[in-house]
Amino acid sequence: MNKVLLTGRLTRDPETRQLASGKTITSFNVATNEYRGQGEERAEYHSVVTWDRLAEVCGQYLGKGSQVAIDGRIQTRQWEDDRGVRHWKTEVVAGHVEMLSGRRKKDYEAEAVPDEGSAVDAPDAADADAAEPIPDVAAA
Repeated sequence: MNKVLLTGRLTRDPETRQLASGKTITSFNVATNEYRGQGEERAEYHSVVTWDRLAEVCGQYLGKGSQVAIDGRIQTRQWEDDRGVRHWKTEVVAGHVEMLSGRRKKDYEAEAVPDEGSAVDAPDAADADAAEPIPDVAAA
């Protein structure tokens, strides 16, 4: 069985790109901690890849420092570069990503900035207390 469960924080903002085939891919790194005896801990860093709709959502909502829970599988790729040198990369291909730290402050600020020349209605008191749901990012 090839199954990976990780909980950690992104070490940098995700990188999203479109392939020539039209598929979307987002890659990012996650830092996890291994706790050993006597208060000692060791950090591990994992490369994570997401595809299609999950990749779009991760690219839009995740950022450096975001805490996530990842469910996926391990994959090792190999290729040769222009000089004929062989390379290997082991990464986690995520099938499900759960955002544990909520939205970033700059996301709320970006939504609060109105377009030039457009009128903005004042929010109702009932709307001010309502929390915005975080989308489900489970792979389809």
